[in-house]
Amino acid sequence: MREQTLIDGSESFTVSVRESQKPSILVLFAVGGGGNPERHVTLLESLAQSGCTVVAPHFQRLASLTITEEELMLRARRLSLTLDPFVKPGTIVVGIGHSIGAAMLIALAGGQMWLGPGRRVNISADTRLNRLALLATPTGFFQVPGALDTVKSPITIWVGSEDDITPPSQSEWFIQAMPDSQAVDIHVVAGAGHFSFMDQMPPGVVEPLKNKQSFLQALSGELCKFVK
Repeated sequence: MREQTLIDGSESFTVSVRESQKPSILVLFAVGGGGNPERHVTLLESLAQSGCTVVAPHFQRLASLTITEEELMLRARRLSLTLDPFVKPGTIVVGIGHSIGAAMLIALAGGQMWLGPGRRVNISADTRLNRLALLATPTGFFQVPGALDTVKSPITIWVGSEDDITPPSQSEWFIQAMPDSQAVDIHVVAGAGHFSFMDQMPPGVVEPLKNKQSFLQALSGELCKFVK
């Protein structure tokens, strides 16, 4: 793994890069509220070992559970900017995201993101994304009629049965709201919580899974199959 610095206007940001020789698949990883993608090291390393190049921008930790329009716009913009140096003709781009990162990928795939009545967040779609894998996804941003009508990417969703932040009902609603529900599949992981998809848990959070590392290895294997 190496780190690369990219420019966003007058500011810069860091991207973790895991390169594969002559890759045909590029994975864009969108981290959750903690901001550090290296807390998902098992998944990122597995994707790279399977032959993908993996790029994962770092963000500042979200200070509040109530995310602002400015924070959403910044994350969307930097996710797209991250692709620019790596996408070549013929490259297949797969987005994988956790929590707010998963929601950002839906927006980049064409979903209309809303913070409330009359408060649409104007995020431009990035047509380079071919398919999405979403982990513990908050879908409340899209619960406006027609908000998902232009999302055409094949999607796989993973959520923990014990997730009390983005419970399975949110993902089940998402499938029903998609114009082509056949393009979406869902995996509800028995006993898993919102942060079970991370190697490094947030401070003070207790992991509900007893077989955490085995789960992460199995999840990584399934996502490598989906990506390739």
